[in-house]
Amino acid sequence: MMLGRILMKIRHLPHYRPDLVYARDILRHQILKSAPLSGTTDDRAEIHVLTSAHDWINTVWALKSFYAQVPYRFALVIHGDPSLTPDLQQALAQQFPDARIIGDEEARPAVLAALADYPRCLDIRENRVISKKIFDFPHYLQSDRLIMFDSDLLFFAPPQAFLDYFEEDAPRVNVFNPDVETAYSTSPEALAKQGVPILPEINSGFGLMHRDSLSLDLVEEFLGVPGVADGHRWRFEQTVQALLSTRFGAALLPEEYRVTLTGDVGDKPFRHYVGAVRNQMYTEGMRKLKKTLLAN
Repeated sequence: MMLGRILMKIRHLPHYRPDLVYARDILRHQILKSAPLSGTTDDRAEIHVLTSAHDWINTVWALKSFYAQVPYRFALVIHGDPSLTPDLQQALAQQFPDARIIGDEEARPAVLAALADYPRCLDIRENRVISKKIFDFPHYLQSDRLIMFDSDLLFFAPPQAFLDYFEEDAPRVNVFNPDVETAYSTSPEALAKQGVPILPEINSGFGLMHRDSLSLDLVEEFLGVPGVADGHRWRFEQTVQALLSTRFGAALLPEEYRVTLTGDVGDKPFRHYVGAVRNQMYTEGMRKLKKTLLAN
């Protein structure tokens, strides 16, 4: 039936690309036949990822590509948005049997209770799903270090520059992949005029944050700064993470980790397939990884 629907799309919609249809609608689903990834209990850091009914299979690819390239089985916490049904949560648990899977039906009352004394935080958590990255991730964090992880990342080689921050002599800062450009809800110049400095170009899709930087008091303060809670639906989350990190101490990963909207991945160890290049996650990234991730 799936093959028939795909052929129908190709036949009646000439603009459909057969390579994209194959990669997105057939190849992408094959990851669910790969061996479960267990042993994600290394508490030197916890990966936290937010996913949905639309993106959960991409999340499986993203996580398995990462674990295939790093020497640690970092503890794993998968957060579901309201669309991630119990059946899909169970499907994720089958892929990652030692992960904590936290559906929104569980998280919402617990997190809202924790935000009772923070009215700005409470309002944002109630009305913007992406804010789960600000509030739910720290609420359920059981490690001193949080790995921020989006569902549209793929890894092709060891992310050594990232792993270097786990060395004993590494600087104790929050570190992120650099964005294609500064993409905050308000400009660094406007924030500076209000006495709130911010490091430009932070992208909160992949990075390392220390528990000490995750202060609800600061989030409440930052949400009161004019412009921070405004603008694009997801940029405010990235802005808050960047403000927290700048206050704590922050750095950017090297250029090969930068978000790019043109070209292919080449020999880079990683690519963040944001919306503008999402189709390349299937036609480029998953095709590149199929021999390693689908071999078993």
